[in-house]
Amino acid sequence: MARNTGPTCRQCRREGMKLFLKGDRCFSDKCPIVKKQRNQPPGQHGQGRRKVSEYGLQLREKQKVRRFYGVMETQFRRYVDRAQRSQQPTGDVMLSLLERRLDNVVYRMGFALSRPQARQLVRHGHFSVNGRKVSIPSFIVRQGDEIEVRPRSREMASIKEIVERGHGRMVPEWVEVQRDQYKGRVIRLPERQDVDVPVEEHLIVELYSR
Repeated sequence: MARNTGPTCRQCRREGMKLFLKGDRCFSDKCPIVKKQRNQPPGQHGQGRRKVSEYGLQLREKQKVRRFYGVMETQFRRYVDRAQRSQQPTGDVMLSLLERRLDNVVYRMGFALSRPQARQLVRHGHFSVNGRKVSIPSFIVRQGDEIEVRPRSREMASIKEIVERGHGRMVPEWVEVQRDQYKGRVIRLPERQDVDVPVEEHLIVELYSR
């Protein structure tokens, strides 16, 4: 499975905002985004980049969402294509599909401290959906699906620590979680107002409509 192995802080600096790719460490004072002197695109000419074309704005929105959810270009294009075939607004459907990825749901439920960590835990087979082991991070959950940490994985000290540290996290309204039982359920599909990604999705739709 392809994945971005470059410096995560560099990605945040390029988008000019926190993408929370390192979990709790993103709240550290050492975060480059917190330091004003490094709150600009990476590279020796980053600070001098001022003019942005219409295409550049669209591209930046697309890259921001891709990096936020940790998906590669080909996979992201599939989500856009699937959303364009829907009768619902393309941007809303695209974001809903991204939110319904299993790795994102695991993160939203507090069973991982970051999306990259959630993706790794899913790939290692620590989660099941409706009682069946699923090791595909891009698996799209449906309404009523029950996601839980597999029984053998619950005994791992690292898993216990992650769940404990995730107790204070806000859980979106479209899922319910029983952390003491290491499981959660999708009570409804996420809608646009449930997505907290600061993005103008219409720019992405326009980019792929060229």
